[in-house]
Amino acid sequence: MSRNPILVAIDTIDAARADALIAAAGPHVGGIKLGLEYFCARGPEATAKAAAGHFLFLDLKLHDIPNTVASAVRAVAPLAPDLLTIHASGGAAMMKAARDAAEESAAGGKRTKLIGVTVLTSLDDADLEAIGQRGATRDQALRLAALAQANGLDGVVCSPREVAALRAECGPDFVLVVPGIRPAGSDLGDQKRVMGPAEAVAAGATHLVIGRPITAAPDPAAAARTIAAALGH
Repeated sequence: MSRNPILVAIDTIDAARADALIAAAGPHVGGIKLGLEYFCARGPEATAKAAAGHFLFLDLKLHDIPNTVASAVRAVAPLAPDLLTIHASGGAAMMKAARDAAEESAAGGKRTKLIGVTVLTSLDDADLEAIGQRGATRDQALRLAALAQANGLDGVVCSPREVAALRAECGPDFVLVVPGIRPAGSDLGDQKRVMGPAEAVAAGATHLVIGRPITAAPDPAAAARTIAAALGH
């Protein structure tokens, strides 16, 4: 059986709450996502402790000049995240610098995979227009994914709506990390481009980032178990 694709998003700054959610959902998912909220509130040591024993998607969305992003990649390398995000819109030089830093910092032969953020799933075409990016979100995601792949990144974050096109364009080995996953009946929250878990996997998603449908459920363990079972895990 293939790897469980679910990465549960632990979007909280409450350490006790995070630990409880990881303990409840962890056995039923393929890994955990810790992002800016947790990392900024608790720091690297607490992040490493919370993620111990789990596949870790460290979602920091680094975006700065090449040297600064490379230094940040080196700084988090001791945490040995399996996946680390940087913004693909930071450009070719930034992505190359990040990749070089990840290679230099690889521990024990294991290199953190770098994942480029394309278009945030909270944005739609009108939002892109408002910030001066012309064209559809799908076109921008495809453009940035191609740039990320050309500059050594291992994959991208994209909305479910771009998965099939990106899988066709970028090939079978490119990692597609997909937030905006909402099982039937779930609240959309601040997500605008969404899809169900099974649909996203069928379209070619590698990892599914699922937060509130699990973490806000009355029984997070049961919610995680139910979604995983529906995917054959």
